[in-house]
Amino acid sequence: MKSRNTRNRMRFASASVVGLLGWPCIAYCQAPTAGGRVAAPPPAAQQAAPIDLTGYWVSVVTEDWRWRMVTPAKGDYASIPISLEGKKAADLWDPAKDEAAGEQCRSYGAPAIMRVPGRLHISWRDPNTLQIEVDAGEQVRLLHFGTWTPSRGTPATWQGDSVAAWETPRPVGGGGGVGETQAEQGRGAAPADADAAKHGDLKVMTTHIRPGYLRKNGVPYSAGTTMTEYWDLNKEVNGEQWIVITTLVDDPLYLQAEWVTALHFKKEPDGSKWDPIPCSSRW
Repeated sequence: MKSRNTRNRMRFASASVVGLLGWPCIAYCQAPTAGGRVAAPPPAAQQAAPIDLTGYWVSVVTEDWRWRMVTPAKGDYASIPISLEGKKAADLWDPAKDEAAGEQCRSYGAPAIMRVPGRLHISWRDPNTLQIEVDAGEQVRLLHFGTWTPSRGTPATWQGDSVAAWETPRPVGGGGGVGETQAEQGRGAAPADADAAKHGDLKVMTTHIRPGYLRKNGVPYSAGTTMTEYWDLNKEVNGEQWIVITTLVDDPLYLQAEWVTALHFKKEPDGSKWDPIPCSSRW
């Protein structure tokens, strides 16, 4: 199953980090309205959510099965646009060395974790922070909305710093278009149709990621890696719900081109199958 929006996502591939998610508070917190009053800030992300991503989800491996369900052999770099520098680094892969250094989680960083087969538990940590718990490697991602900024000087982490925004369509004549973020829409007219606010997707930009592996067999990503994700929710007529995540990974050192993938997760009725396991360098 492919996302109906996947093709449209490719248009965002060359956007800059600042252009994707940069919206300073002054743009909507201090802008006066026509009547001279200061415009109210947009609602919290949880309240403004056009789609509900919360709950338990299981990955359905519909592509790249042989690289995701088993640990690929050393030197198997097919399907990843690895650079010469990346190949040199990957050829040095040694899982025993990673284990000795306590680096078993190198293949569980943000650019790789969603591709690891397993389950997600998605919930709201607070009204502007979406929490994604991953049972594989016992990892936790935090997606920050609004004006959140990371603390300066903090060490990079496996999951990095993720800034998120809802994208919702605007009606014709509403002063905007598909692709506007939550904050940008807070500056425009309200949708003419209340149902318009019930459709949209989630855009996430992740930076400041601790260097690790894109694939279990040592395909590296560097500290300069950035990752952009587009989360779409699809509801089938039989009641099934699917999340499709279109992921774009950029690494100026170890990739010679942007790596684009699509991942699929099916909603489960409850957390009865939730079973977190620690990181492993070998499987």
